[in-house]
Amino acid sequence: MSKQLARSRGGISMTDGSLWKNIFLFSLPLIFSQLLQVMFNMADVAVVGKFANATALGSVGSTTTLVTLFTGFLIGLGSGVNVRVAQHLGARQDEETKNAVHTSLLICTLAGVIISLLCFFLAGPMLRVLKTKEDLLPGAELYFRIYALGMPALGIFNFGNAVLSANGDTTRPLIYLTAAGILNVLLNLFFVIGCKMAAEGVALASILSQYVSAVLVLVHMLRMKDACRVQWKQMRFHKEETARLLALGVPAGVQNMIFAVANLFIQVGINSFDSTIVSGNSAAVNVDNVIYNVMAAFYTACSTFIGQNWGAGKKDRMMKSYYISLGYSFVIAAGGG
Repeated sequence: MSKQLARSRGGISMTDGSLWKNIFLFSLPLIFSQLLQVMFNMADVAVVGKFANATALGSVGSTTTLVTLFTGFLIGLGSGVNVRVAQHLGARQDEETKNAVHTSLLICTLAGVIISLLCFFLAGPMLRVLKTKEDLLPGAELYFRIYALGMPALGIFNFGNAVLSANGDTTRPLIYLTAAGILNVLLNLFFVIGCKMAAEGVALASILSQYVSAVLVLVHMLRMKDACRVQWKQMRFHKEETARLLALGVPAGVQNMIFAVANLFIQVGINSFDSTIVSGNSAAVNVDNVIYNVMAAFYTACSTFIGQNWGAGKKDRMMKSYYISLGYSFVIAAGGG
């Protein structure tokens, strides 16, 4: 395949050209996306801490580990989608790409719905297992229940982000995330300051912005002209793709959850202190995620480049993609340390 054809499916060539340059350019929008996500989460905490009260701040912070636990699974599921679609794109298998896209949309949406129902109805028991303070429990439970309603939207956005990234486009998801993040901050201020709400106001702002990002990515994919286009008439589960997507996505999702499970024990320890300590931890916890999230951008680049080159049969570029991505991640980790 020529370089022109290799680029026709996305903005960055993965099967031709300099891997050092292309992996870096591919990862840059992902890095900004990750940093924006952390900053917007910090804005949530800042607004509720500044304009509500310490109890509301502690209530939001008490749910952080649970939110990370379940959103981590959806992110991991998206990683599986990314790899599978990248493999088909690299092999120029248009029909298989279409099948993978439509099957993965259904899987990610269904996963979001199941997680949403699970979190909504079991919010109280899960927070009690974490020994959430009694004075923080009502606000934390309300926040978590409302936030859970946004899980289907998060599943859809992760699907779109995974497919577009596999197709070489990491800029458009960044634009959508930026728009949704700005809306989130504005809604935070509106609900907390204007409507005199507390933790529930921040939760409402979060889910509304998540649905906006999901709609934006879906509308774009409905208008695409290549094999990654979403078409309602083709929306169904394809048996082979379902099995392969679950085989890739579920282990990746569980792996993401394992880190959050470890943090559950830390959260239990934090919750053993008074509410002021819990509130202070809520204000600081997002900062810890910055380095990890930047490194995660290169992990995504690694899986995408390996997936496309696997499909294209270019095994030498697969290993080079792995080592180059690992090198970039090491530099970030060393610099952050």
